[in-house]
Amino acid sequence: MFVILIMFSCSFCQAQQNSTGDLFKYDPSAQTRWSSPENINGKKGNGGKENSGAKGKPSVSVPAGQTFDLLNITDQGIINRIWLTVDDRSPKTLRSLVLEMFWDGAEKPAVAVPLADFFGMGLGKVSSFNNALFANPEGRSFSCFIKMPFKKGVRICIKNESGNDLGHLFFDVDYSLLKNWDDNNLYFHAWWHRDTATVLGKDYEILSYVKGHGRLLGLNAGINANPTYGMAWWGEGEVKIYLDGDQANPTLVGTGSEDYISDGWGQNKFVNPYSGCLIADDKNLQWTFYRYHVPDPIYFHQDCRVTIQQIGSALKKDVLQLQQKGVAMIPTTIDDGHGKITYLFKKQSKFDDTNPTSDYALFYRSDDISSTVYFYLDSPVSDLPPLQSLSVRTANLKAEVK
Repeated sequence: MFVILIMFSCSFCQAQQNSTGDLFKYDPSAQTRWSSPENINGKKGNGGKENSGAKGKPSVSVPAGQTFDLLNITDQGIINRIWLTVDDRSPKTLRSLVLEMFWDGAEKPAVAVPLADFFGMGLGKVSSFNNALFANPEGRSFSCFIKMPFKKGVRICIKNESGNDLGHLFFDVDYSLLKNWDDNNLYFHAWWHRDTATVLGKDYEILSYVKGHGRLLGLNAGINANPTYGMAWWGEGEVKIYLDGDQANPTLVGTGSEDYISDGWGQNKFVNPYSGCLIADDKNLQWTFYRYHVPDPIYFHQDCRVTIQQIGSALKKDVLQLQQKGVAMIPTTIDDGHGKITYLFKKQSKFDDTNPTSDYALFYRSDDISSTVYFYLDSPVSDLPPLQSLSVRTANLKAEVK
């Protein structure tokens, strides 16, 4: 155990050193800029003009149906940090505000994601946390530390589809203008998806097939567990990552949702640099979790696709009661808890009533899942489907977690 702790500590220290090791170096090719309401686009020597410099314009308003550009420039550089906050942080509003990013003059956004979901918080709900890529220190703001290079230009905007005027939007987009371009640079992308009732036996799609070469950076997901399954565990499903021509079977397969985020035996709330669970709400049957592949990079050279199975489990006696009530499920496995596994998928349509006490039953189930996936790609655009409609994004939003 002592050796394992030392190895973990060394790995973490090395990651910290990599992120801070160049602090003392001077870069003569870089010019630092901030785009904020006090100096949109970060024009040189042009900040703080309003009210004679006495905090004249710290925020902007975004009328209903309008789009506001946080940054819109034609140049070469890299985004280093994005911070913002808004005065209405209700789930409905945060699912109705869309963050979009366009690279190098492209007409199609590389990023089109509901606001809180983009900043690492599933279900459109704010949480207080700090990890390697995102932060919300006290549950009132949104920070992103993902590096995002651009070669010819960048546009980052907020689209207000809420139907109500947004009174206050505060923001900083911190970036550097660069003279040199590395041909190995990749463009940042993010894609949001929701299925309000997953199909029994069909894996939920976190990332549809994206073509090109790049790197899968990670994901966050939110679960509205279907109450018809009672307190049965929803998260037995395995994450599958299809790489470079994989079709029927993926190259990378996990062992369960909690295992994927480095947890085990269920999910309770925790926050680590690269994985965590921000909401674990048994009362409202809601969970959100994240995993960022920073220390364990996932590269693809032709294409990539990411899915997760929607499989649940409970003691067989409890599952039999659900089955008797007509709750929709497809049996997959019986586990006696002592190493004996019985495979049932495609062999029988219902669980039998033998050994109902000690056996554990696994089954396909249907739940409401949403997710944001982050990745880098060699192109400023992808052929992924556009952001789903406002009605899909805001359907069946639950009350705030208390």
